[in-house]
Amino acid sequence: MDHDDEAPEFGEYSSPPCFMHELSPDFQPRQERSSAWGDVARWRKAERQRLIEARLAMTASERAARTERIAAGLDGAVGSVARRVVAVYWPFRGEPDLRNWTIRVAERGGRIALPVVIRKGWPLEFRIWVPGDPLERGVWNILVPSRGPAVEPDIVVAPVVGFDGGNFRLGYGGGFYDRTLAAMARRPRTIGVGYEEARIPTIYPQAHDIALGEIVTDA
Repeated sequence: MDHDDEAPEFGEYSSPPCFMHELSPDFQPRQERSSAWGDVARWRKAERQRLIEARLAMTASERAARTERIAAGLDGAVGSVARRVVAVYWPFRGEPDLRNWTIRVAERGGRIALPVVIRKGWPLEFRIWVPGDPLERGVWNILVPSRGPAVEPDIVVAPVVGFDGGNFRLGYGGGFYDRTLAAMARRPRTIGVGYEEARIPTIYPQAHDIALGEIVTDA
């Protein structure tokens, strides 16, 4: 099963099933098309749902306070943004809402780019966006720039559903960020952002998974 087939799932579970016990003890991570991949994919789907439900259960005020701590951590990690292209994201399903941080990046001389899904199986396209520019509904109803040149960013800030000690990212299952980073001629600096509860022991990384350079959480 190719990772492209692990389509994003947002169905509701009252109690996500755990498939950890089904993973073979001799499972070797980062093997292409591991024989255990079917079990890993099912485990990731359940873990993804559990983590999304946990962050959606937070109050709006708690998310806002924790997002401010993430933004402060990003300031320290990124440093000067002048004349640099910083790819961020439009918040979705309880993700840290970094729109205020994005505006501050623009005010400090950075250029903002937002990811656009062109089609399934393709890398993302990053389009320059200036606060106030028109947006339109894209895939999963997420707002994306309706115009703007495509660019290769210097820094990519990527939301995580989950992450592990190797900085491997559990996303929504579409493989877009992995595919995009693999296709880039010049690898940007990559920073994952999420709440501290998104930290898990492992995502059981496969050969197609690409580790992020660093992770910033509210902790």
